[in-house]
This record gives sequence, structure tokens and C-alpha cells, in this order.
Amino acid sequence: MEWQVVDVKTISPLSIQVTFADGTSGKVVFETSHLTGVFEVLKDPEIFRQAYIEHGAVTWPGKIDLAPDAMYHAIKQSGEWILN
Repeated sequence: MEWQVVDVKTISPLSIQVTFADGTSGKVVFETSHLTGVFEVLKDPEIFRQAYIEHGAVTWPGKIDLAPDAMYHAIKQSGEWILN
């Protein structure tokens, strides 16, 4: 599927660069207002840098992940996905 993530890189404390199976790439930016609940642990830069890919989704320790289809559609439309 085109929305499967094939590469992820941390580019700043709250931003990652992702590339999808079809070659589409873009940036995901977390605003601090989004870092509540399960995402609160991502405030720790050490944990945020541990982003990896599991089953085509960006994932962090503790089974925290992002919906790759929603990320794909936002990045395809504007080049970035801002989580606020």
C-alpha cells in the first residue's frame, strides 16, 4: 500500500521526516498541545528519537504509533502533517 512508511528520521525534538512506499515524503510536526495522554512520553527527547517503523507505521516504545493513512493523506496534500 502506498501509505506504508518505509523510512523515518528524527529531524528536531518534535519533528520527523517520513517516506512512504510510493516515494512520497514529508514532515510530521508535533505541537506540544498534542503531547497529552499516551503521547506525553514523547516530550522526552530520548524517547522521541527512538521512532521506528513497525508494520508500515511510525512507532515508539510503549506501542505508541501514528495512523499511516492519515499521515499519508496530509503529507500528500500539503507536504507536512501538524499534530496539534
